[in-house]
Amino acid sequence: MCGIAASFCYAGGQVDRAALMQARDCMEARGPDASGYWEAGDRRVALAHRRLSIIDLSDRGAQPMANGDGSLRVIYNGEIYNYQSLRVGLEEQGYRFRSDTDTEVLLHLYAEKGREMVHDLRGMYAFALWDANREALFGARDPHGIKPLYVADTGRSLHVASQVQALRKMEDVDTGKNPAGHVGYFLWGHVPDPHTLYDGIRAVPAGHTLWADADGVQERQFASISGTLAEADPAMQTGESHTHGVATNGAVSRSKPEDVQERLRDALLDTVRHHLVADVDVGLFLSAGLDSATLTALASEVHSQVSTVTLGFEEFRGTPEDEVPGAERLAARYGTDHETVWVRQEDFAEAYDDFLGVMDQPTIDGANSYFVSRAAREAGLKVALSGLGGDELFGGYPSFSQIPRLVSTVGAVPGAATIGKGFRAVAAPVVEQMTSPKYAGLLEYGTDYAGGYLLRRGLYMPWELPDVLDPDLVRAGWEQLQPLARLRETTTGIDHKHLRVTALESSWYMRNQLLRDTDWASMAHSLEVRTPLVDHTVLSQVAPLVARDGVTKQDMARVPKNSLPEDLLGRPKSGFTVPVREWLLGDRPEYDSARGLRGWAQHVYKAKTQEYK
Repeated sequence: MCGIAASFCYAGGQVDRAALMQARDCMEARGPDASGYWEAGDRRVALAHRRLSIIDLSDRGAQPMANGDGSLRVIYNGEIYNYQSLRVGLEEQGYRFRSDTDTEVLLHLYAEKGREMVHDLRGMYAFALWDANREALFGARDPHGIKPLYVADTGRSLHVASQVQALRKMEDVDTGKNPAGHVGYFLWGHVPDPHTLYDGIRAVPAGHTLWADADGVQERQFASISGTLAEADPAMQTGESHTHGVATNGAVSRSKPEDVQERLRDALLDTVRHHLVADVDVGLFLSAGLDSATLTALASEVHSQVSTVTLGFEEFRGTPEDEVPGAERLAARYGTDHETVWVRQEDFAEAYDDFLGVMDQPTIDGANSYFVSRAAREAGLKVALSGLGGDELFGGYPSFSQIPRLVSTVGAVPGAATIGKGFRAVAAPVVEQMTSPKYAGLLEYGTDYAGGYLLRRGLYMPWELPDVLDPDLVRAGWEQLQPLARLRETTTGIDHKHLRVTALESSWYMRNQLLRDTDWASMAHSLEVRTPLVDHTVLSQVAPLVARDGVTKQDMARVPKNSLPEDLLGRPKSGFTVPVREWLLGDRPEYDSARGLRGWAQHVYKAKTQEYK
């Protein structure tokens, strides 16, 4: 895992060396092991890098890295999990390697296949590659968007970086207020891709490539979660389709249960094996939940010695909320080298300034990722596996039952959306005094999956936004965001109920909140977090089993040879109950705890926008 930054003056001129190096070094925590810088002789292009050494720890892995004749140079953040097999194929084509890194594989794969190289990559990645012969900068971001890639196109220069804060170091970048970013934050509790708080900075969308040359900057999609799920939909395969926007279960003939379980096991064991490849110790975040327990059990099949770490809370020690005993029991069952790191309420309050300071974009989440990553680093780990993604794939959220039920019920009411809009306008002021304001929008938004998802995941409802932001800003931001249209695009071509919710949860909540928060929160502690269940190969292999054969999280938990404890298999999913926000803030008077999550959202927004001024 690393931090990357680049500048390319595609319309002429020279890079601002000092600003680019500032951009690089503000990301030191992402790569404390080494730093690198290269610029062309004419200074039209420059690449900068901070390194966290994971594969080939020698200086041969230093970046920016060049090929043999210096015509290609790359900076790269992430991991290519299939780099070893790609290397074998490239060596057979005559390419010679000077290191054992996955970075060098990128160089030779581009030389062999050009921009089509991205179709061969399995991993989490964001990279920028300079092609001197074509005088072009090529970049790409992985299909799930696990790794961030931000750009600022000034009309004459293109700047690229792993963090928004890094691009703010460039003096020619427009840091004026982007309405979509500000409105999106209060709508969702995070800033939705591709937006940021700034007019001149945006994210390269997940599964997209970037190409900049003398003609300007272009982006092109090469993969998507929705596209992969559409291909897995049994209804799409049989030519069936939904009617009036109501999804089906897509029931088709099923395979033998033992064959399904074998394919599921093969897929999960394969992804764990790939995600454990490293030249440093790789551990796992272990709780008493099914996702991390399953990954730990499978990892113990691959390696004889597995490290695990659990975050324990002193205030919960010995209570039913304490997950430490369950995690330690799992660690003993699978023979892991386990460490429990205990934290106190005071530790949270003491970390307040650092927590907000390292937050790259405002978010209502991230505290748990921040502290468990800190615990893993204190335990001596440099890489950790996380069970993130299991709920999105196997249907662990209430949304998988609630949204289809809502759409089925409200969608059957003739003219519900029209009636609902009028009802909401009248009832909202009354409803919000008694219960969640979302209830006022059930008829208006509950007729399709897009509206249902907005009700489920929205922080503020659309009609509430003018109460927290300038109304003119809200109108401009809503027009830019087009949230309902974009949500509907997410489920286009997907008929199966479960897969529709998987597409929504994976493309919105998981990508924009969970993955992004995991990235900045772990990188703040120079820890690389890998997500075996968030993997495009796994998605293509497991989604058909979920849709066609009804595979569940219980089936996932039964794939290890040394099975999970039966009492864990029957345990209901529980949310994270620690009052992280209250502990983090301590007794700060500026925080209105009575407003709950919304109060925290406003507190974070004020803190981050004040910092950005």
